[in-house]
Amino acid sequence: MDFGGIRREFGLPGEFPTDALMEAQQAVAAPLSSAERTDATDLPLVTVDPAGAKDLDQAVLLRRRGRRGFRVHYAIADTAAFVSPGGALDRETFRRGQTLYLPDGNIPLHPPVLSEGAASLLPEQVRPAVLWTVDLDPHGSPVRVDVRRAVVRSVAALDYRGLLRSFEAGTPHPAVEPLPEVGLLRREQMVHRGAIELGLPEQRVEFSDSSGWRLGLRPRMWLEAFNAEISLLTGMCAAEIMIAAGVGVLRTVPEPDEEAVRGLRRSAERLGVYWPPEQSPADFLAGLEPLRPESLAMHVAGTRLLRGAGYTAFQWGKPSEVGHAGIGAAYAHVTAPLRRLVDRLCTEVCLAVVAGRAVPEWVREGIVDIPSAMGNSDRLASRVERACIAQVQAWELADRVGEVFTATVLRTDGEAGAGEVFVREPPVIARCRGAELVAGQRIPVRLVEADVTRREVLFESADRPSD
Repeated sequence: MDFGGIRREFGLPGEFPTDALMEAQQAVAAPLSSAERTDATDLPLVTVDPAGAKDLDQAVLLRRRGRRGFRVHYAIADTAAFVSPGGALDRETFRRGQTLYLPDGNIPLHPPVLSEGAASLLPEQVRPAVLWTVDLDPHGSPVRVDVRRAVVRSVAALDYRGLLRSFEAGTPHPAVEPLPEVGLLRREQMVHRGAIELGLPEQRVEFSDSSGWRLGLRPRMWLEAFNAEISLLTGMCAAEIMIAAGVGVLRTVPEPDEEAVRGLRRSAERLGVYWPPEQSPADFLAGLEPLRPESLAMHVAGTRLLRGAGYTAFQWGKPSEVGHAGIGAAYAHVTAPLRRLVDRLCTEVCLAVVAGRAVPEWVREGIVDIPSAMGNSDRLASRVERACIAQVQAWELADRVGEVFTATVLRTDGEAGAGEVFVREPPVIARCRGAELVAGQRIPVRLVEADVTRREVLFESADRPSD
């Protein structure tokens, strides 16, 4: 019961080429140049990540500015300090695109000597970083943005659960003590911007010595949502810098067309969910009670509003498409360079623009290939993630064929008597056949297939006679 078959099926990368590894090791051994770097080691930054993470891209420090608002210090790992443009490692990162996460181990974008070592913002280690400083007004809107190269030292590596417990006990780390206030302000602005956020259940694969690989549901803590707002804030600031300069790469999702919105309203009518005529899709989805079956079905139906995601590269002026419907603003990736290729190039654009320098030629050349490289890697990452979840679903249900479960119908499709259902325990999303499937209903379903070879799981309505 391992994921080697998936690695082989998708032709996932293995070890790094020797020349790329040598470049990484030489970069680690070279002394860190302090030229054009601000010494920010006095800032008591902290990282906030899942427990056990070693590829630490971001370190944060939040401070109040009296009645004027807040100051956000956000240090981002500086991968450009280790990757030579045009070198073997640079070429390999373009080939990989991003880190791939499998339950039994990651396939990193950079060699671990960098991603989990010299480039990672590990605690009590002096590291090269790109330091963003954003001043927010009392409403959470940015009023000043600065970005520069620096050297930093994280004072602590915090994990979400431990930090959540410290907030509940009233003893959070001082570096993130204002996070609930900042996060709430930013979340309120998100709704005002018309950002479309889908509250879908997140399946995750877990391992235990007693039961092996199993599926779990990962509830998103408010702390994670608020922490993510700092990253989104930085990405929006980066997008505005690049748009003003007429060069960069944006992560774009077009606004939903009128037919998609009408289709969502029809789904609400069928489910008996009231949607005021004057209310926007963003406000409507944000106001749904997340645990109700019809709400889950509405969020699944809402995926039709966020189609067409891609990367928009531009070099000679503002592109025609700049928005991200899921965020409600222009947005760029700059906060995860250890795990995503595009972040390194976008960061270099922002550094050059803010400093009044020309964007390096290697960055301009690389921008051209980013949409293809990132698009391919996004599709691969999505397929691999789905395959891993499907594999564990089949493993976990293989000996339960014939059992009846309670399920929520997520959607039906054009094919007569078919749809998709969500079973809460174990948390499975799979195909279901049945003549009377209605989205949003809770129904009994019978497991009729769990094929571990083809990674396929199939239910049928329990009202339907078994074959």
